[in-house]
Amino acid sequence: MALSENFAPALTETREDFSEYVAHLQLHMTLQARNLVPSLSNTGDSRHHLLHQTQADIEKFVSRQGF
Repeated sequence: MALSENFAPALTETREDFSEYVAHLQLHMTLQARNLVPSLSNTGDSRHHLLHQTQADIEKFVSRQGF
């Protein structure tokens, strides 16, 4: 068995861990950007606001779950 074949499973696992980390970081950055950038439209529609807030709450909840 070649030396590179011995490291293949560990390399694959490292890439998967890194990929999960990047996905988590992207989600975190998206949520932070949403908090920093004001909305372009101030419609005053309470249903739209409730939907937006619910989506943000769900994304925050999911982002805090352990991988």
